[in-house]
Amino acid sequence: MEKVEIYDTTLRDGEQSPGCSLNDDEKMKVALQLERLCVDVIEAGFPASSPDDFKAVTAIARAVKGSTVTGLARCVKGDIDTAWQALKNTENPRVHVFIATSPIHMAYKLRMKPEEVLERAVQSVGYAKKFFPQVEFSAEDATRSDPAFLAKVVTSAIKAGATVINLPDTVGYDTPWEYADMFTYIREHVPNIDRARLSCHCHNDLGMATANTLASVQAGVRQVECTMNGVGERAGNVALEEIGVALHVRRDTYKVTTRLKLDEIKQTSDLVSRLMNSPVPKNKAIVGANAFAHEAGIHQDGVLKNRETYEIMSPSLIGLDTGRLVLGKHSGRHAFRMRAADLGVHLSDEQVDQSFKAFKKMADEKKEITDNDLLSLFAKEGKTTASQS
Repeated sequence: MEKVEIYDTTLRDGEQSPGCSLNDDEKMKVALQLERLCVDVIEAGFPASSPDDFKAVTAIARAVKGSTVTGLARCVKGDIDTAWQALKNTENPRVHVFIATSPIHMAYKLRMKPEEVLERAVQSVGYAKKFFPQVEFSAEDATRSDPAFLAKVVTSAIKAGATVINLPDTVGYDTPWEYADMFTYIREHVPNIDRARLSCHCHNDLGMATANTLASVQAGVRQVECTMNGVGERAGNVALEEIGVALHVRRDTYKVTTRLKLDEIKQTSDLVSRLMNSPVPKNKAIVGANAFAHEAGIHQDGVLKNRETYEIMSPSLIGLDTGRLVLGKHSGRHAFRMRAADLGVHLSDEQVDQSFKAFKKMADEKKEITDNDLLSLFAKEGKTTASQS
């Protein structure tokens, strides 16, 4: 199977999320955990943005050996010089330069004409290539760019020395088929595309970041840019854990592999959530508290008989010991009896019927029943209801 490289930008794009900034020590902890997760590339920051970011990128580049460390730079000579100073002592120096190519960005943000943007992109990639053997070029807001102009910029960037071409859905605008079609168009209209790796970078403004990313993989993209827990500006970036697990579970469809150590996902998620003060929603795919939890009686009965009835992957895949059977008003007798047995309370069929009625009444009053609630219930029912071993 072909390999998809995982490019993590938690420490750059993810940290730009309001309220998620990290100090140097926290950045280092996340970087070292991402290395244990075996991501291919860690975008450690934007060295020219501040002295603290420069310091953090430099330190991470020296400490991390198992992943390539890179930094962001605008298509500005000073940014590239600063990135080189931060990254020059790494084993595989790499920089990520970008400039916007959409009409709205060129006209209102950059105040540059298309031919000026093209010239700046070529000059900057060529200048970066004097220092960095690996140069990634991003056409910001690629999905709202004119396809013919985008192809011209990409062709010129590769000719100037770009080794990776990233076409981001910067504002989360595209649908999956549109995003895939853009990459197909570029592959068909850029004659030197075989000299660069295609990369995707999706935001989640319309809730399609994961779908768009997976569609681009099917269209030939072999680098995925993502963040842990999907942190990032506005509605966030595509979540690393969703892409990593989806490519693993559905490798029959995508027919690619990654080098991710998937059983480090939960630990990485928890660390990022804690340090960024960014709680993970309970219903978040893969890493949410309810991702492997079951309350409905029919689901609980199925899982107790065979977990694969309602779980398409094992909790151990991401580093969890087991899933959870949550007792609530939707739970059935099978799960109730099993939880009682786990607590050392063994019920006969008649005793199950009696205690289950009391449990259902309690469940109507509480959102979730704890083990202490159950033990109190059994105590109230008395020894004639339950025998405790």
